[in-house]
Amino acid sequence: MTRNLRLVCLSAMLCTATAFTQVATAQGSNNSDVAYVYVASTAPNSNTAEIQGYAAAANGALTHIAGSPFSANVNSMAVNGKYLFGSNNNGVDIDAYTIEANGALTWSSQSDVIQGENCDTPGSLFLDHTGQALYNVDIYGNDCANSTWQAFSVGSKTGALTFRDYAGASPEYAAPLRFIANNQFAYGASCYHFYPAIFGVQRGSNGSLTMLNLEAPYPASPEGEGWCPASTAADPANHLAIAMALEPAYGEVETYQLASYTVGGSGNLMTNNTSANMPAVQVGTVSDLSMAPSGTLLAVSGAKGLQVFHFNGANPVTPYTGLLTSVEVDQIFWDNSHHLYAISRSAGKLWVFTVTATTHSEAPDSPYAVSDPGALIVQPLP
Repeated sequence: MTRNLRLVCLSAMLCTATAFTQVATAQGSNNSDVAYVYVASTAPNSNTAEIQGYAAAANGALTHIAGSPFSANVNSMAVNGKYLFGSNNNGVDIDAYTIEANGALTWSSQSDVIQGENCDTPGSLFLDHTGQALYNVDIYGNDCANSTWQAFSVGSKTGALTFRDYAGASPEYAAPLRFIANNQFAYGASCYHFYPAIFGVQRGSNGSLTMLNLEAPYPASPEGEGWCPASTAADPANHLAIAMALEPAYGEVETYQLASYTVGGSGNLMTNNTSANMPAVQVGTVSDLSMAPSGTLLAVSGAKGLQVFHFNGANPVTPYTGLLTSVEVDQIFWDNSHHLYAISRSAGKLWVFTVTATTHSEAPDSPYAVSDPGALIVQPLP
């Protein structure tokens, strides 16, 4: 059955963020709720920007949070248990909203990302594992030419941000980073103009980032072909998943495959994968990777749908499900209760799946009919 949630996208840009799973206890919430789900949207026929909020039950069914929709002019979002942060569509600010005990959002503070006369822009947001440091993928950067990451400290009283520093300056760096379990190293990947790049940073005690002098190895590939990486995800230990496609010398990518990496003590990367033992995905061009909290399941979304793989740490990734949907999927997140959430802008749908290591099924009432969902974030509950 399909339910009409009347959601509208804020923009066509792909907004990504990392779900923060170490959350504060939500006193007063419904004991049966396992997560709060937020979708940045625009009210139908009014062009009013807002966030739709939903409570997810143990079986994955969604219901509106009291007071939803909440007035908010944001796209990319991140959550740390206490605050929801959103990149304001004004191109200047990051807004912070207090997450109330029942999941309702209350505006708390607004922080300017522009430092001096620079071209800084609020973009994709992600947090470290403590939730005390917020990072912004600054597309135009402090030189008005190259992408960079801005690091901010999160104020405990209002969520107001204090700028720390920049890290990196390159067109390849227009991607969010994924922190491994030690919260010391984070990694990303891109293939800007078919130039392959796997990059990493080291986090300082105050949340600042320093680029690693990283020379990441690539899996063995057929002669004359290299790899074009697209997206990363981290497990709860010291492993990474990276989606990448073989790139012939003439610059066209083929089917995407999944590689696994181990992070060494100094932040270096190692892999025992080859093109022969890396599973191919059925989703077409990859849009997002998301690791389940257990670290044993890896969700992959793309132009042709959504599927889940078994993630095996340092060992090669192995197939699990076929396509859970064959419709284009743009963004995906897990909660801590085996639920996988997914949005499609082109189809106007929001899916909820229950996925364990041995079973998978679609939640009641999924998919939900939506109208151009813009950005998704999930706040797991204890």
